[in-house]
Amino acid sequence: MDKIGGLACDIGGNGEPVLLIHGSHVADAFLPLAKEPTIADAYRVIRYHRRGFAGNDRHSGPFGIEDQGRDALTLLHTLGVDCAHVVGHSYGAVIALELASAEPSVVHSLVLLEPPVTTQPLEGAEAFEPLMTMYESGDAKGAVDAFMTFVCGPDWRAEVARVVPGGPEQAEADAATFFEVEMPGLGPWALVPNKASRVTQPALFVLGSDSDPMFGSAQQAFLKAFPDAEIATLAGLNHLLQMRDSLKVAEPVAAFLRRHPM
Repeated sequence: MDKIGGLACDIGGNGEPVLLIHGSHVADAFLPLAKEPTIADAYRVIRYHRRGFAGNDRHSGPFGIEDQGRDALTLLHTLGVDCAHVVGHSYGAVIALELASAEPSVVHSLVLLEPPVTTQPLEGAEAFEPLMTMYESGDAKGAVDAFMTFVCGPDWRAEVARVVPGGPEQAEADAATFFEVEMPGLGPWALVPNKASRVTQPALFVLGSDSDPMFGSAQQAFLKAFPDAEIATLAGLNHLLQMRDSLKVAEPVAAFLRRHPM
């Protein structure tokens, strides 16, 4: 990957630009989807590592979701992209929504792969307090494993390593970004009404049938705020989504992008 504006970035293909914003832990989580022919052969795919992850500099202080939205905007401007389809997974989907709200002219359409609740401040975060305690005690590896097991299932390491070489180790190396920055930053953020009113782009919310019920609740809350949003529920997938079956994810995503050309 090349460094563009301080962020590791990989660009491939031609056509309308598609920006992929990864979630927490596995910075190369979109590697399998970016290789799917229905995406790779039809679009200019922009995949990057968010600040504090993988090949980028370690974070040197706190930063918020708004800052990461500006990172994505700066990257697009540096690449000469005035408008793009934006696909975000998990925490990356929250950043996609922030970008769409802050700079609506830059985002043509939104694909949201299982974001957490976005239309109100996150509740139930106390369930993750034992993981924070584990991390603060010095067991970063154990904290990452406990979180990923809870969200992605007990076989997450083997599933991730199968399609993202070194992915589990990458997640462990970037534990500080998640536990010191991202988890605290998610709680107070919400797509409050004045922000939500600026999100008018076509949107697709993708959900795995085997995912934790909290993601189904997030989808229901999102549809209440955005009743025109499209949905896709993918059988046999959990929060790993494109890492478990990139073809199954690529099909509805590519169909959505075709329905909403620039």
